[in-house]
Amino acid sequence: MAAKPFAPVTSESIGDYLKAILELGGSEELRVTTKALAERLRVRTPSVTGMLQRLAAERPALVVYQKHHGVQLTAAGKRRAWELVRHHRLLELFLHDVLKYSWDEVHDEAERLEHFISERFEDRVAAILGDPEIDPHGHIIPHKYEAAACRDEVPLARWALQTPATISSVRDRDPAALREIERLGFMPGTGLVVERRNAASSLSVRIAGQADGMRISLDLAECIFVIAPAG
Repeated sequence: MAAKPFAPVTSESIGDYLKAILELGGSEELRVTTKALAERLRVRTPSVTGMLQRLAAERPALVVYQKHHGVQLTAAGKRRAWELVRHHRLLELFLHDVLKYSWDEVHDEAERLEHFISERFEDRVAAILGDPEIDPHGHIIPHKYEAAACRDEVPLARWALQTPATISSVRDRDPAALREIERLGFMPGTGLVVERRNAASSLSVRIAGQADGMRISLDLAECIFVIAPAG
């Protein structure tokens, strides 16, 4: 039997689309392509097109979509997307700090739960955690009904040589990469310097306070985000 061209429209699938658009550039007013969405959500491009048309037809509209010109979130779409981001990051921290999941396990669990918690549950989790600002991977937790603050962070792979940096966050989607990041000690808040770029697709990096540097792959360095040290 041939696959259906369109995904079923459920609250969960709508939320997944809105959050994906936000993460792919919607927070910076960039238009997101259907191809990028299809790759992120692992669905067929016709399914993406059909869903975007439906989201644009909602009242109020959740996206602004033009064929061949990509998609942007409306104000209503952004509110809903940021609400899910808040749910996700609070759940990651709750799973990590309270239920003692490892930081490479919490993303997938939070992805499943974020669509279903009530506002009351969200408030209770936030209160138990002390109204936290950062999730286990260093990402900012938005305040309720607000967008997350932006940081001027860049991937470690693109940071200037011999310039001090502080790890601000790490990508949370690849459990194997997270385990390697933890093993090497590249946790959020850690200071470091990129000493050189090597020919073999790697960087030589030294963590602050350590005498010896280490070599990490450019792929792993793309998963680590840094900012200039405070002060």
